[in-house]
Amino acid sequence: MKLATFTYKGRTGIGEVIDDRIYPTTWSESMQYMIRRGLMPSRRNQSVPLEAVQLQVPVRPSKIIAIGRNYAEHAKETGSDLPKAPLIFAKFPSTLIGHGDTISWSESITQQVDWEVELAVVIGKRAKDVSEEDVFKHVFGYTIANDVSARDLQLRTDGQWTRGKSLDTFCPLGPWIVTRDEITDPQNLNLKTTVNGEVRQEDNTKNMIFGVAALVSYCSRMFTLEPGDLLLTGTPSGVGEGMKPSVYLKDGDTVTVSVEGIGELTNPCKATA
Repeated sequence: MKLATFTYKGRTGIGEVIDDRIYPTTWSESMQYMIRRGLMPSRRNQSVPLEAVQLQVPVRPSKIIAIGRNYAEHAKETGSDLPKAPLIFAKFPSTLIGHGDTISWSESITQQVDWEVELAVVIGKRAKDVSEEDVFKHVFGYTIANDVSARDLQLRTDGQWTRGKSLDTFCPLGPWIVTRDEITDPQNLNLKTTVNGEVRQEDNTKNMIFGVAALVSYCSRMFTLEPGDLLLTGTPSGVGEGMKPSVYLKDGDTVTVSVEGIGELTNPCKATA
């Protein structure tokens, strides 16, 4: 199933996306609460065109856990050694925006805003000390994240990854969640980023250093993963920081990130003084 949080005629609910239509479901609470309850909604018979609704952030978790330098070529383009263990950092939930929402920043704070397409794992069942063999029993599904990053803050101004990664609007997410049963192998999905229609990133999740099972298992040994939590699995090469010379997002740009089997997530950019 493709499950979306959407607003239509002033009302917000959960719907199942089939082709170019969305079918409202019988579930009226939030996606996170539904996942926590271990429920799966059933769709109603009536549907509306997908273009008629406003897609929202599909789930609002209590934690967003992200992984850095999880593709060898990305580590190389940033001049970094390959990590011996997953490099974990956090993004604040206040970074979340949905499909079509605006990535915005003040140029008085940052002038080096970068893109990062990532496969995002949605946790479905509480996970603590989970083995790699049992990981997928704890996965609800997958979605797309853009780990937008202020490189000057992250790498040069003071080196604080949390600040550089957690400005408001710096985690576009969506456009929906694809349930686990629809993606049988998360380690064979094509990823792509375009900026104003120009391809910037293109790779496959098979090239992760640490795969989904290893990441979820490792993180569950460090801290408890709760239903609805997000795990961003890292970005491939092709980020603006790694270009020669470096290229960053600017006011008026449009960035689209896509993951095979899920869809496309598009957001315009707005920079203010």
